[in-house]
Amino acid sequence: MKKWTLPNIGQGKEIRERFGDFLGGILLSDGFMANAEIDGFFGCNELSDPFLMTDMEKAVSVISESVENGEKIVVYGDYDCDGVTSAAMLYGYLEMIGAEVEFYIPERSDGFGMNIPALEKLTENGARLIITVDNGISANKEAEFLKEKGVKLVITDHHRQNGELPICEACVNPNRADDLSPFKDLCGAGVALKLLIALEGDAEFILENYADLACVGTIGDVMPLCGENRYIVRRGLEQIINEQNIGLTALCRKAGIKSSRITAEDIAFKICPRINCAGRISSARKAAGLLLADNPDRAEVIAEELNTLNSERKTINDEIYAQTEKQISENPRLVSERVIVLVGDNWHVGIIGLSCAKIAEKYGKPTVVISVENGLARGSCRSVGNFSIHKMLMSCAELFENFGGHPMAGGFSLRAENVETLRSKIYEFARENYPIMPDPELFLNRETKLEELSLENAHIIGRLAPFGEGNRKPLLLFRGCTVSAKSPMAGGKYISFTAKQGNSSVRAYSFDFSYDEFFPVNGAVVDLAAYVEINEFNGSTNVELRFADFRPSGFEQDRFFAAKRAYDAIITGEGCDGRLYPRVVPQSREDLIKIYDLFKNYGERMTAEQLAVYDSSVNYCMLKITADAFVEAGMLERRGNYLTTAAVSGKRDLFGEGLLSRIQVRDGRVILNAQCVISS
Repeated sequence: MKKWTLPNIGQGKEIRERFGDFLGGILLSDGFMANAEIDGFFGCNELSDPFLMTDMEKAVSVISESVENGEKIVVYGDYDCDGVTSAAMLYGYLEMIGAEVEFYIPERSDGFGMNIPALEKLTENGARLIITVDNGISANKEAEFLKEKGVKLVITDHHRQNGELPICEACVNPNRADDLSPFKDLCGAGVALKLLIALEGDAEFILENYADLACVGTIGDVMPLCGENRYIVRRGLEQIINEQNIGLTALCRKAGIKSSRITAEDIAFKICPRINCAGRISSARKAAGLLLADNPDRAEVIAEELNTLNSERKTINDEIYAQTEKQISENPRLVSERVIVLVGDNWHVGIIGLSCAKIAEKYGKPTVVISVENGLARGSCRSVGNFSIHKMLMSCAELFENFGGHPMAGGFSLRAENVETLRSKIYEFARENYPIMPDPELFLNRETKLEELSLENAHIIGRLAPFGEGNRKPLLLFRGCTVSAKSPMAGGKYISFTAKQGNSSVRAYSFDFSYDEFFPVNGAVVDLAAYVEINEFNGSTNVELRFADFRPSGFEQDRFFAAKRAYDAIITGEGCDGRLYPRVVPQSREDLIKIYDLFKNYGERMTAEQLAVYDSSVNYCMLKITADAFVEAGMLERRGNYLTTAAVSGKRDLFGEGLLSRIQVRDGRVILNAQCVISS
């Protein structure tokens, strides 16, 4: 369950007059308050002068001199999508102009950025110039090593500067403290693109040959799609449609994408994962080899290999996720803590970040997933709301061998014997800094009526593409839609129905919910959070809704989240306001019977959370505590995410013994005075 949030957008008369009420309302909801802001966001039609970036002139001079002198150059990349595309761009260009060049991409086990063992091998093999892409801004120790060896270093990066810059011939980074270039949100591939333009002196030539790779890197690194990034992605998509890079074209085919209709969402969800999976479970050099392939048959072979690796990645991710769910099933208190911390043996360190993100999304809480192997623990973190992963990691810094991150995500390594100490410190940090944890939110742009869903308005939304970070696809709220003609798609894997509102109706469907998970029956009235889509089939063009979430019309979300917080506080021993006791703890046999009947009638296909949404007369905290009492008494049993009734003999006095007898009001707080078995 996510809290639906609508922005308070005000009038915006100037914008509504220019763009109309429908599009103007969407633009206002995205925070645009003036026409000049909109022009700056969407109107970028060229890249700023690369020589406005500090040290760009130095970088061009050093690289050009090395090329002219026939010195061996090594492009040092990184194993993620941004690092791979950056390396392929710079290597491909230098090779084209006749440089003696090779590229090096570390394995994930080597860690992020440059490392001394790799540099030792590269220098021993004759490297005279190292050019980093997507890394290097913090490589002070490695830079010292190269200086001692007499090897030149040019750094190109986009990560934030922490402390002194490394010793190098040039450091090109829009986010270094003294850089005055106008656009700061370039990724590593964007910086590499600027470097190529500076080296070549012809922006159009470089864009025609490398915008596609810069586009993939920009989307893969989840950079905001505004300003120059928006221009890079738009140009890059054009190149991919024109099948400029045979490796990308082959990968599109393997991913089931028609390159002639590719979107930024296709890149984000189908292409980038296939490039990333090479670095996660094999070698990122394979992905770079695909992007540099000059033979269609060779490209086809590598693309198939990446497709196979991606399937393997999904299998490994499913296995890790199943083990995390098993942990939660055996100890549901884990998900009642402010931060979910899960620990496993020998979980694939290249995949735990994906499982971590999936858990954080499912439970709506900041999550840490840790893998322990050979005495070393490695962890991945994902945030929710305004909870800062970076601050959390900083509070535990003395425990780590290495760590890094930003507010929304991070990673670390530490000795295995310190894992439980880390867990305690994470819990302590969250209690002290976030007495009220952020609720997971779904941000909607505006409330809309079905009668507004004309083809014209659907095409207007399409004008805002490409969509991605910083320019999300408009998510609209449709209140009071009556469900009719409910039917399964793909054998029940997905759901479709007709949504009716007044005299208007439209087909609504979802790939996020199965037929069974969509519990409203025909005739039910629901609110939908949905994207507007255009469906072209058999010569007919129609507007449809792809809904991301639903709830019974009139659902009181603030009441639900308050009850959820109360439940977590009681179960974790913190307790909640004693005045809530009659509302959050069952008071009578009738309360127990009502909740038991809900599980008896619907427990096989609805989770406890869905039951509380389905029957809003039942307080979520009361429902969960009662379910926990039933589980403890053997009256309910877990089947995956569901709780179903179990065969029992004899009567149970749930108020006289067990969990309910241990929940009391003491010193004005509802507290649980002993550990208990909970259902999740």
